[in-house]
Amino acid sequence: MPKIKITETVLRDAHQSLLATRMPTSDMLPILSQMDKIGFHSIECWGGATFDSCLRFLGEDPWERLRVLKKHMPNTKLQMLFRGQNMLGYRHYADDVVEYFVQKSIANGIDVIRIFDALNDIRNLQTAIRAAKKEGAHTQVAISYTTGEIFTDEYFVKYAKQIEEAGADSICIKDMAALLTPYHTESLVKALKKVTNLPIQIHTHSTSGLASMCLMKGIEAGADIIDTAMSPLALGTSHAPTESMVAALQGTEYDTGLDLVALSEVRDYFMGLRKKYIDAGLLDPKMLATDANALIYQVPGGMLSNLLSQLKQAGKEDQLTAVLEEVPRVRSDAGFPPLVTPSSQIVGTQAVFNVIMGERYKTVTKEFKGMVRGEYGRTPVPIDPAFRKQIIGDAEPIECRPADLLKPELNTLREECAEWLTQEEDVLSYAQFGQVAVKFFEKRRDEQFGLDGVHGDAQKQIHPV
Repeated sequence: MPKIKITETVLRDAHQSLLATRMPTSDMLPILSQMDKIGFHSIECWGGATFDSCLRFLGEDPWERLRVLKKHMPNTKLQMLFRGQNMLGYRHYADDVVEYFVQKSIANGIDVIRIFDALNDIRNLQTAIRAAKKEGAHTQVAISYTTGEIFTDEYFVKYAKQIEEAGADSICIKDMAALLTPYHTESLVKALKKVTNLPIQIHTHSTSGLASMCLMKGIEAGADIIDTAMSPLALGTSHAPTESMVAALQGTEYDTGLDLVALSEVRDYFMGLRKKYIDAGLLDPKMLATDANALIYQVPGGMLSNLLSQLKQAGKEDQLTAVLEEVPRVRSDAGFPPLVTPSSQIVGTQAVFNVIMGERYKTVTKEFKGMVRGEYGRTPVPIDPAFRKQIIGDAEPIECRPADLLKPELNTLREECAEWLTQEEDVLSYAQFGQVAVKFFEKRRDEQFGLDGVHGDAQKQIHPV
């Protein structure tokens, strides 16, 4: 039995981090059967931003992608990233929709579901955990790792105990912003191992240049599983290279048992894709650079590019440093949320408004009001009542689990998109992405009628991938 297990991220988070999730299924197909033979613990290939990108940019049905991946990789566990009560969207959904999404994800091929909440509010994870357990999937819950005065090992240990009590099968330290340092990783893993027998997985990014070192110190401290990416799409804002970590552990008590020669064949394929993406302008070499500023500003790579884009649109590109300095202040005001989707976008956009308007909170976004009000859950630190009043006025703060205020909505959603449905899963695409999904459905229907005049099952002929 290998001592350290590896989750390969090249089919999801690696290309999400480096090329805005633009890898189409057709680019994955030729290498899937080879990847299936490697012996990975799991292959992370779905969830996160893949759903949105498939519908919005690639003209693909994300459900069909999942079925294809399962068909070609029957021997490897497929893994997805799931935002708790937000699912893969950006608002909270009623419990019946969350339960149905989890059920359909597992029915279509997901074996491991990694569930997280942007605020580390366990209440927002309980419905998804119960649903995944009911369907028999491996239910992993992620700690959204961040730094700050309150985010001590004790804070994360307390959350880990809640995760275990909620029924998780394993715990992931999810370091989306590359804020872990090697010795913090060692300290945190040791602290978690003292209070739980659940397997511990480490997910970190290479943005600050520390990922491989963090993984090594985490492994030595007792971590069981690590996330890595095939080297052509590793490093930069992506992850530590799979082959390098396998080589580093080879012949030690932590040997992964994976074959470097077999991995080399997979690497060759992705090197071809890397060249193709660079030539097409999809992979900006800047994304592969090390940037230790991540440790100073604590801003994830995707959030940084968003901030720059917003400032460019406003003609205020020169204000980036001021915005980066404003982000921690806004985060402090808002109860210190970890900066991960959707809280990173909410805090970042508010920081942009505070700077370009020349007055803090002169303009307040709807989403920021929602977060301060409690619509996304309980923040790690209570928000100052005077500040909350300033932002939300006379609106009633939400103290309960936000989804407790939502009525069942699955049937209503079905009625709204009834004319477009060609498979049960379409209602879940519509629930999360509304008009983006409708545009995809329209295009799909036009193609079906254009090809053979047949509605419904013709979809399978149109998307042979």
